[in-house]
Amino acid sequence: MRKISWPKHSVLIIAVIATWLTTYIGYFTSFNMKIDNAMQQFILFINPLAFLLFIYGIALFIKKTRTRNRYILTISILTSVVMFSNAVFYRFFTDFITIPLLFQTSNFADLSSSITENMRFLDVFFFTDVLIVYLAIKLIPQEAIQLTERKLGRKVYFAATATLLMFNLAMAEAQRPQLLTRSFDRELLVKNIGTYNYHLYDLFVQSKSHAQRTFADGTELTEIENYVKANHAQPDPKMFGTAKGRNVIIVSLESLQNFVINNEMDGHVITPFLNELTNDKDTFYFDNFYHQTGLGKTSDSEFIVENSLYGRNGSAVFFTNSGNTYNSLSERMGENGYFTSVMHPNSKSFWNRDIMYKALDVQKFYDVDSYTIGEGEAVNWGMKDIPFFHQSVELMKEMPQPFETRMITLTNHHPFDLDEEDKLIPEYTSNSNTLNKYFQTVRYMDEAVKEFFADLKESGLYDNSIIVMYGDHYGISENHNKAMGMYMDKEITPLDNAELQKVPMFIHIPGFGEGKKMEELAGQLDIRPTILHLLGIDTKSDMQFGSDVFSPDHEPFVIFRDGRLITDKYIYAQEVCYDVETREPTDQAHCEPYVERATTELNYSDALIIGDLLRFKEQPEGSPELKERK
Repeated sequence: MRKISWPKHSVLIIAVIATWLTTYIGYFTSFNMKIDNAMQQFILFINPLAFLLFIYGIALFIKKTRTRNRYILTISILTSVVMFSNAVFYRFFTDFITIPLLFQTSNFADLSSSITENMRFLDVFFFTDVLIVYLAIKLIPQEAIQLTERKLGRKVYFAATATLLMFNLAMAEAQRPQLLTRSFDRELLVKNIGTYNYHLYDLFVQSKSHAQRTFADGTELTEIENYVKANHAQPDPKMFGTAKGRNVIIVSLESLQNFVINNEMDGHVITPFLNELTNDKDTFYFDNFYHQTGLGKTSDSEFIVENSLYGRNGSAVFFTNSGNTYNSLSERMGENGYFTSVMHPNSKSFWNRDIMYKALDVQKFYDVDSYTIGEGEAVNWGMKDIPFFHQSVELMKEMPQPFETRMITLTNHHPFDLDEEDKLIPEYTSNSNTLNKYFQTVRYMDEAVKEFFADLKESGLYDNSIIVMYGDHYGISENHNKAMGMYMDKEITPLDNAELQKVPMFIHIPGFGEGKKMEELAGQLDIRPTILHLLGIDTKSDMQFGSDVFSPDHEPFVIFRDGRLITDKYIYAQEVCYDVETREPTDQAHCEPYVERATTELNYSDALIIGDLLRFKEQPEGSPELKERK
């Protein structure tokens, strides 16, 4: 029987092809990336290849066959782990992993339930190339390998690889001009340059960020200050100081999206108490209000509320910049005689809160050790909302007044598990276990808020307080669009996805009597200036990108961390400009001025954070001295 004549580098060739095809197929099986045309499809097909040719090609420098094969097998394992990890991460965040997230090891234990919930049996497919490479090494006899064709020199090999990379980048640039300089959308990067090259680009960006802080000297601050001052919205004289001297209670409602408000699920009211608040005479209910968080999720919403700055692109500021100088809400409140605190029954180190709160001038952190978690009161993330609110009110009674406290709820958190005794409505029925359980945990949280209001009234704190509540980020990601389409009885489009980022905001002022439903387009960056103005605290010298929602000058313009944007006339999502009235795509030129401004504002915010520029800011009274590091 004639022996098969194998090319000299058979294992390397098989490895490149196997990993290439596994990656390409994985794009479709595990990532919901929109492909608009044949050119984008072709780019997606070739974009893993240049990296794989390079990384596997290093084996050409290894002389010993056994060592070379071990190297190739190791690379196949590593690339498979990269794709598998991104797939699991994508199912919850609808995004790709960034390098700073890999160093958030203190969160890994607490996130374990969400991670396992997003694993799928078919994820073993990502390791198909490992099996193929292993079999190639075992089944191709080394003594049978012969040189059957002209040897391809290493220089030619790597020159061809570089040419392929340049070809890929040129096509990507044609599809998306300035891809590497103005894109905040990691999915767009992966579609154009591939998962592996994206991670290399991310490494470059993070290295550049560290260098920016080292060489920052404050000269960049003037331009940003001028921009902020030019966009400052003067407060409404009728609302300015309305809540002066009152306690301030800010409640972050975990994963609460606005689509559940005043809505039902299979005939069951989802949020009966919050529904009542939407019509309460002492409540301003904002139904056109958006979260603006990124990968930092709840920690991003905290950062935004405290600073009216955007979170960082691809990371959580709570981890990457906890040593910065900030001009936070807590700092301003403290300067005006308030006792400031955060109440959250979870580990103090989760999201690096114990360190970050010091930078934000939070005077007291009531973490899990401040609470007594009895039998049946625990949830995956700490303490259930009802006992959390009960015990928190008792702690508030001991606080010096006036106080400002931020409360962070826990129960309505992915994977939305609930004990049987806490289920007040049945599960929904769809192809998404996540959405099915979501309605139950939202209903439980609504009941918890109802009891919280009752506790505040009984404690005597209610009448002299202002209560601000907002959804911190989405609970149902775009990966559940099919189930959401079933619930909403429509096909979910990119326009719908953008609008589903609406979260409710309530500003409840007991005894005010002039509350109403507010249709003003606004976002989380507007919370800080709004609260300070209600308390009669001026913000014209503050470095903030949000504006008072009650101001006549408030602009209907919301920017998402990923570069999407909302105006009263247009929505920009997935590089398409939509007309709000017709809900159809319109001329891109209508959105371009807003896109340019969004890019500018996001870049300014990043510069402030990455360069730690607020350390160079003059004192509010105009002192030329640099602001002291806390």
